[in-house]
Amino acid sequence: MLDTIAFIGLSDVINGLSLGSRLFLIAVGLSLIFGVLGVLNFAHGAFYMIGAYVALAVTNNLVDNFWLAVIIGATAVGIIGVLIEVSTIRPLYGRLEGDLDQLIVTFGFVLIIHEAIRFVWGSQPLSRMDYPAALDFSVSIGGSTFPAYRLFVIGAAFVVMLGLWVFITKTYFGALVRGTSSDREMASILGVDVPRLYTGVFFLGSFLAGLGGALAAPLQSISPALGDQVIIDAFIIVVIGGLGSLSGAFVGAMFVGMMQAIGPQFMAAGHIAIPFLAMVLVLLFRPEGLFGGFGE
Repeated sequence: MLDTIAFIGLSDVINGLSLGSRLFLIAVGLSLIFGVLGVLNFAHGAFYMIGAYVALAVTNNLVDNFWLAVIIGATAVGIIGVLIEVSTIRPLYGRLEGDLDQLIVTFGFVLIIHEAIRFVWGSQPLSRMDYPAALDFSVSIGGSTFPAYRLFVIGAAFVVMLGLWVFITKTYFGALVRGTSSDREMASILGVDVPRLYTGVFFLGSFLAGLGGALAAPLQSISPALGDQVIIDAFIIVVIGGLGSLSGAFVGAMFVGMMQAIGPQFMAAGHIAIPFLAMVLVLLFRPEGLFGGFGE
């Protein structure tokens, strides 16, 4: 065991944190939407995939600018999320079987989006995006070498985490979001435009999923299956951390990312099951998650 631990290099840790950072961006959006709207959005993984495809399409066909492509990809996903929420999810709020209906609707959009992607871009994997010129170099620390872009992705996750915490806990709109998540009826009586607030939160959660996909585009090939695994990981993360918990999403994402990166060093087979086992234990002994409720 000690030999294995010694064998783990800084590059393995960076790879794990980089993967965890991308997973955080999708998981925190999923957790945010559930914490406020009470909607478990199965289409969130498909949103992540769209972000990657749109960012790649922008650089290949419109303008060779990585940063603009990321912004366009994330914004496009946010707009798609708004259209879906307004047209198909909003009418289900308040229904007796609304939760089940929402699951069915969002799962239906997974299939619709997958087929749309195949129709537009085909079924074959596409090559990944190029690194942005400013980050197209490697960093060597302690004998380990890794792309500087991975460090940027890790830093971006920390910035998003800090920004969300400030937004939720320190702003007026964040106070409205927290109040509405606790008591929708009371917020409506007090004059809060709940449907519009829900749409804004759904846009933000979808935007974050698209941002995660766009930032992942230079790190892996892009295919219609891109969203399938990340949505499974995202659900594991939000269950471990606590549905609606920002800090829980962050810690859970880093845990899952590190397990996927360094797990093979400890277990040649079976390491993939570690996050699932952790999720089962959390559900058995602390079903609300390791961290607190919404916004914590």
